[in-house]
Amino acid sequence: MNSVGDLLVGLVVLVGLVGVVVQVLPGGLLVAAAVIVWGVVTGGTAGWTVVTITVVVTALAFVGKYLLAGRHLKRAGVPSSTLVWGGIAGVVGFFVIPVVGLFVGFVLGIYLAEWLRSREPRPAWRATVAALQATGLTILVELAAALVATGAWLTALAIT
Repeated sequence: MNSVGDLLVGLVVLVGLVGVVVQVLPGGLLVAAAVIVWGVVTGGTAGWTVVTITVVVTALAFVGKYLLAGRHLKRAGVPSSTLVWGGIAGVVGFFVIPVVGLFVGFVLGIYLAEWLRSREPRPAWRATVAALQATGLTILVELAAALVATGAWLTALAIT
């Protein structure tokens, strides 16, 4: 791949890394797609090694983030239905309040769903905090995988 192609891959990787943290774009998938395209186009040992590392790490992160978040929420006693309501409220919030609506809607949806379920503000707040912690865990796992893929790509780029 030429330097313009490498620059484009780098820009997509950068946007993907921001997307992992901001959670508006499918950041991990953007990073993986860009690095995989680079590896396939580049070919050779370096290219296919980067593709393999990226596919394995991205797949492990995809499964791992849901397992970790699910275990965390189960320990906290937060039912899946609460997350569904939080997700629905997050989508509505995304369209109602620009920029921060997804986050505000998610938090408000979780809190309201748990408050209606338990009729107590304290358990509702604990469930909301647990859901936010689980979300943070998923972001960290996805970011770690995206950084490993990025590191593999940068290493191969420096070598080739």
